[in-house]
Amino acid sequence: MKSRHRVFTLLLAVTFLLSACGTAIPLEDAKEINEAALPEAPITEESPVEEQAVMTEETTPVVAVSEDARGEASLMVEDPAWYSIPLTDARTGQSFSIAELKGKVVLVETMAMWCSNCLKQQGQVKVLHEKLGDQEDFVGIGLDIDPNEKADALRSYVETNGFTWLYAVSPPEVSQEISVLYGPQFLNPPSTPIVIIDRKGEAHPLPFGIKSAEALYQAIEPFLNEGR
Repeated sequence: MKSRHRVFTLLLAVTFLLSACGTAIPLEDAKEINEAALPEAPITEESPVEEQAVMTEETTPVVAVSEDARGEASLMVEDPAWYSIPLTDARTGQSFSIAELKGKVVLVETMAMWCSNCLKQQGQVKVLHEKLGDQEDFVGIGLDIDPNEKADALRSYVETNGFTWLYAVSPPEVSQEISVLYGPQFLNPPSTPIVIIDRKGEAHPLPFGIKSAEALYQAIEPFLNEGR
Protein backbone atom coordinates (compact mmCIF):
# COMPACT_ATOMS: atom_id res chain seq x y z
CA MET A 1 0.00 0.00 0.00
CA LYS A 2 2.78 2.38 0.91
CA SER A 3 4.55 1.50 -2.32
CA ARG A 4 1.49 2.38 -4.35
CA HIS A 5 1.17 5.71 -2.57
CA ARG A 6 4.82 6.54 -3.30
CA VAL A 7 4.35 5.77 -7.01
CA PHE A 8 1.25 7.99 -7.15
CA THR A 9 3.08 10.83 -5.42
CA LEU A 10 5.97 10.47 -7.82
CA LEU A 11 3.60 10.60 -10.79
CA LEU A 12 1.99 13.77 -9.46
CA ALA A 13 5.40 15.43 -9.06
CA VAL A 14 6.41 14.51 -12.63
CA THR A 15 3.11 15.84 -13.98
CA PHE A 16 3.55 19.12 -12.10
CA LEU A 17 7.09 19.54 -13.43
CA LEU A 18 6.04 18.86 -17.02
CA SER A 19 3.22 21.37 -16.85
CA ALA A 20 5.57 24.00 -15.32
CA CYS A 21 8.05 23.55 -18.21
CA GLY A 22 5.26 23.94 -20.76
CA THR A 23 3.99 27.32 -19.46
CA ALA A 24 3.33 29.65 -22.48
CA ILE A 25 5.00 33.13 -22.80
CA PRO A 26 2.51 35.95 -23.27
CA LEU A 27 2.29 37.30 -26.92
CA GLU A 28 3.51 40.87 -26.18
CA ASP A 29 6.55 39.58 -24.25
CA ALA A 30 7.44 37.28 -27.12
CA LYS A 31 7.21 40.18 -29.62
CA GLU A 32 9.62 42.30 -27.54
CA ILE A 33 12.09 39.45 -27.30
CA ASN A 34 11.93 38.78 -31.06
CA GLU A 35 12.46 42.47 -31.96
CA ALA A 36 15.42 42.74 -29.60
CA ALA A 37 16.98 39.63 -31.05
CA LEU A 38 16.62 40.69 -34.70
CA PRO A 39 19.69 42.42 -36.29
CA GLU A 40 19.32 45.89 -37.89
CA ALA A 41 18.05 45.65 -41.45
CA PRO A 42 20.57 46.96 -44.05
CA ILE A 43 19.63 49.96 -46.19
CA THR A 44 18.51 48.84 -49.64
CA GLU A 45 16.98 50.43 -52.77
CA GLU A 46 13.61 50.07 -51.03
CA SER A 47 14.79 52.05 -47.97
CA PRO A 48 13.04 55.32 -47.14
CA VAL A 49 13.99 58.34 -49.29
CA GLU A 50 15.46 60.21 -46.33
CA GLU A 51 17.95 57.42 -45.61
CA GLN A 52 19.07 57.21 -49.26
CA ALA A 53 19.59 61.00 -49.39
CA VAL A 54 21.94 60.83 -46.42
CA MET A 55 23.99 58.13 -48.10
CA THR A 56 24.24 60.17 -51.31
CA GLU A 57 25.51 63.25 -49.50
CA GLU A 58 28.24 61.30 -47.79
CA THR A 59 29.50 59.34 -50.76
CA THR A 60 29.01 61.56 -53.85
CA PRO A 61 31.72 64.23 -54.45
CA VAL A 62 30.45 67.74 -55.24
CA VAL A 63 32.18 69.60 -58.10
CA ALA A 64 31.84 73.40 -57.86
CA VAL A 65 32.87 76.06 -60.38
CA SER A 66 34.93 78.72 -58.65
CA GLU A 67 33.88 82.33 -58.77
CA ASP A 68 37.25 83.33 -60.22
CA ALA A 69 36.90 80.87 -63.06
CA ARG A 70 33.46 82.18 -63.93
CA GLY A 71 34.68 85.78 -63.74
CA GLU A 72 37.64 85.06 -65.98
CA ALA A 73 35.45 83.46 -68.56
CA SER A 74 33.01 86.39 -68.54
CA LEU A 75 35.89 88.81 -69.19
CA MET A 76 37.02 87.09 -72.30
CA VAL A 77 36.46 89.46 -75.23
CA GLU A 78 37.24 88.89 -78.89
CA ASP A 79 39.49 91.35 -80.74
CA PRO A 80 37.78 93.76 -83.16
CA ALA A 81 37.40 92.40 -86.67
CA TRP A 82 39.58 95.12 -88.19
CA TYR A 83 42.61 93.78 -86.32
CA SER A 84 42.65 90.77 -88.64
CA ILE A 85 42.11 92.60 -91.95
CA PRO A 86 45.34 92.66 -94.02
CA LEU A 87 47.01 96.03 -94.55
CA THR A 88 49.75 96.82 -97.06
CA ASP A 89 52.82 98.80 -96.03
CA ALA A 90 53.07 101.70 -98.51
CA ARG A 91 56.89 101.73 -98.37
CA THR A 92 57.65 98.02 -98.76
CA GLY A 93 54.47 96.51 -100.20
CA GLN A 94 54.49 93.89 -97.47
CA SER A 95 51.25 92.75 -95.85
CA PHE A 96 50.64 93.02 -92.10
CA SER A 97 47.75 93.19 -89.63
CA ILE A 98 47.13 94.50 -86.13
CA ALA A 99 46.48 90.92 -84.97
CA GLU A 100 50.03 89.93 -85.97
CA LEU A 101 51.36 92.64 -83.66
CA LYS A 102 49.70 91.18 -80.56
CA GLY A 103 52.03 91.44 -77.58
CA LYS A 104 53.43 94.79 -78.77
CA VAL A 105 52.30 98.34 -78.06
CA VAL A 106 50.86 99.88 -81.23
CA LEU A 107 50.17 103.56 -81.97
CA VAL A 108 47.64 104.04 -84.78
CA GLU A 109 47.04 107.50 -86.26
CA THR A 110 44.24 107.97 -88.79
CA MET A 111 45.38 110.64 -91.27
CA ALA A 112 45.23 112.04 -94.79
CA MET A 113 48.01 113.50 -96.95
CA TRP A 114 46.16 116.80 -97.52
CA CYS A 115 45.78 117.38 -93.73
CA SER A 116 48.27 119.96 -92.37
CA ASN A 117 47.40 119.06 -88.75
CA CYS A 118 48.22 115.44 -89.56
CA LEU A 119 51.64 116.43 -90.84
CA LYS A 120 52.33 118.37 -87.63
CA GLN A 121 51.17 115.43 -85.53
CA GLN A 122 53.35 113.02 -87.48
CA GLY A 123 56.29 115.33 -86.82
CA GLN A 124 55.69 114.73 -83.08
CA VAL A 125 55.32 110.98 -83.66
CA LYS A 126 58.70 111.08 -85.42
CA VAL A 127 60.27 112.71 -82.34
CA LEU A 128 58.63 110.02 -80.20
CA HIS A 129 60.23 107.26 -82.31
CA GLU A 130 63.61 108.97 -81.97
CA LYS A 131 63.15 109.20 -78.19
CA LEU A 132 62.19 105.52 -77.85
CA GLY A 133 64.90 104.32 -80.22
CA ASP A 134 64.69 100.96 -81.94
CA GLN A 135 62.26 99.04 -79.71
CA GLU A 136 60.87 95.83 -81.16
CA ASP A 137 57.85 95.92 -78.86
CA PHE A 138 56.62 99.33 -80.13
CA VAL A 139 55.06 99.90 -83.57
CA GLY A 140 53.73 103.09 -85.14
CA ILE A 141 51.11 102.99 -87.91
CA GLY A 142 49.84 105.84 -90.08
CA LEU A 143 46.45 104.83 -91.50
CA ASP A 144 45.31 106.91 -94.48
CA ILE A 145 41.49 106.97 -94.24
CA ASP A 146 40.86 109.14 -97.34
CA PRO A 147 39.35 106.75 -99.92
CA ASN A 148 40.63 108.96 -102.76
CA GLU A 149 44.31 108.61 -101.82
CA LYS A 150 46.36 105.77 -103.25
CA ALA A 151 49.28 103.67 -102.03
CA ASP A 152 51.80 105.07 -104.58
CA ALA A 153 51.16 108.66 -103.49
CA LEU A 154 51.32 107.60 -99.84
CA ARG A 155 54.72 105.98 -100.39
CA SER A 156 56.07 109.19 -101.89
CA TYR A 157 54.60 111.20 -99.01
CA VAL A 158 56.24 108.95 -96.41
CA GLU A 159 59.66 108.94 -98.07
CA THR A 160 59.64 112.71 -98.62
CA ASN A 161 58.95 113.38 -94.95
CA GLY A 162 61.38 110.76 -93.63
CA PHE A 163 58.75 108.74 -91.77
CA THR A 164 60.12 105.28 -91.05
CA TRP A 165 57.15 103.53 -89.40
CA LEU A 166 54.32 101.62 -91.07
CA TYR A 167 51.87 103.42 -93.38
CA ALA A 168 48.90 101.94 -95.19
CA VAL A 169 45.77 103.01 -97.05
CA SER A 170 42.81 101.98 -94.92
CA PRO A 171 40.39 99.50 -96.54
CA PRO A 172 36.75 100.71 -96.40
CA GLU A 173 35.74 98.01 -93.90
CA VAL A 174 38.57 99.06 -91.56
CA SER A 175 37.58 102.73 -91.68
CA GLN A 176 33.94 101.83 -91.08
CA GLU A 177 34.67 99.71 -88.01
CA ILE A 178 37.06 102.30 -86.56
CA SER A 179 34.24 104.85 -86.84
CA VAL A 180 31.78 102.51 -85.13
CA LEU A 181 34.15 101.52 -82.32
CA TYR A 182 35.85 104.83 -81.51
CA GLY A 183 33.50 107.44 -82.99
CA PRO A 184 33.09 109.18 -86.39
CA GLN A 185 35.65 111.81 -85.34
CA PHE A 186 38.31 109.17 -86.03
CA LEU A 187 37.51 109.67 -89.72
CA ASN A 188 38.15 113.43 -89.43
CA PRO A 189 41.94 113.75 -89.99
CA PRO A 190 42.31 117.40 -88.78
CA SER A 191 41.28 116.16 -85.30
CA THR A 192 44.55 114.15 -85.35
CA PRO A 193 42.95 110.98 -83.89
CA ILE A 194 45.30 108.47 -82.26
CA VAL A 195 44.55 105.19 -80.54
CA ILE A 196 47.05 103.13 -78.53
CA ILE A 197 46.60 99.36 -78.61
CA ASP A 198 48.20 97.66 -75.62
CA ARG A 199 49.93 94.27 -75.48
CA LYS A 200 46.64 92.46 -74.79
CA GLY A 201 44.93 94.08 -77.78
CA GLU A 202 42.83 96.59 -75.84
CA ALA A 203 42.41 99.96 -77.57
CA HIS A 204 42.91 103.27 -75.73
CA PRO A 205 41.84 106.33 -77.75
CA LEU A 206 43.75 109.54 -76.90
CA PRO A 207 42.22 113.04 -76.71
CA PHE A 208 41.77 114.83 -80.04
CA GLY A 209 44.11 117.62 -81.10
CA ILE A 210 47.83 117.74 -81.79
CA LYS A 211 49.75 115.93 -79.05
CA SER A 212 53.39 116.63 -78.30
CA ALA A 213 56.03 113.90 -78.37
CA GLU A 214 56.30 114.15 -74.60
CA ALA A 215 52.53 113.77 -74.13
CA LEU A 216 52.59 110.74 -76.41
CA TYR A 217 55.48 109.24 -74.47
CA GLN A 218 53.68 109.68 -71.15
CA ALA A 219 50.59 108.00 -72.61
CA ILE A 220 52.55 105.07 -74.04
CA GLU A 221 55.13 104.44 -71.31
CA PRO A 222 52.79 102.58 -68.88
CA PHE A 223 51.83 100.14 -71.62
CA LEU A 224 55.45 99.63 -72.63
CA ASN A 225 56.38 98.84 -69.03
CA GLU A 226 53.71 96.13 -68.76
CA GLY A 227 55.22 92.68 -69.10
CA ARG A 228 58.82 93.85 -68.99
